[in-house]
Amino acid sequence: MEKVLVLIVDKQAIFRAGVRQALSQRPEFELLDCEPDQDLLRLIEDKSPDIVLLDIDYPSLSGLVTARKIALTFPNTKVVVLTPSADDEQLFESIKTAAAAYLSKGTTTDELANTIHRVSKGEYPVNESLFIRPRVAEQVLKQFQSMLSMGEVVKNVIAPLTARETQILGYIAEGKSNKQIAFALQISEQTIKNHVSAILRKLNANDRAHAAVLAIRHGLLSADGKPLPNQYSE
Repeated sequence: MEKVLVLIVDKQAIFRAGVRQALSQRPEFELLDCEPDQDLLRLIEDKSPDIVLLDIDYPSLSGLVTARKIALTFPNTKVVVLTPSADDEQLFESIKTAAAAYLSKGTTTDELANTIHRVSKGEYPVNESLFIRPRVAEQVLKQFQSMLSMGEVVKNVIAPLTARETQILGYIAEGKSNKQIAFALQISEQTIKNHVSAILRKLNANDRAHAAVLAIRHGLLSADGKPLPNQYSE
């Protein structure tokens, strides 16, 4: 059974330790911690976690800003927002960040584990909150109506690639396989697969060849398939 890689992000070491202890009883989970002084986005890029359990008050950046950044930059990594005191406004903002779930820090181990399982399968439990929080549902509806009245439409834009994704895209353009890329970068083949999936989704590409063509067309790679400087997100 392939394990679900869960990254625990919280400013309090005792809370991270508690979550790790609770989830460690579940063999289907692989657990990682992020210290407050670590570069969270770089850690996500390197480890490609399936799920990030994110403290809403994460230091340096507000947790909601961080959640939005993760959703934009790492579409294969899903965010579960954890809050000490759930309220309608936080839930509304969490939905806007594309967080997959929104939980109180006081939730049970079973509920947390079940949420992680559901999110790892592509579900968005956060949407169910709308059925029991009518004020939030009303806010979401009003915002959607406002977008329609202003004539805003959703466009298929290319999301920014990370430095690692741009590097891997260069190897793809050279025709290298996942195994060859993994060997060259000295990281696991599964991590390469995760990055390739993210690249295809961000570029809205059908396959690896299509991704390379789109990258060249949009100035992410040169005509000979080499990464161009300063074409990736930080």
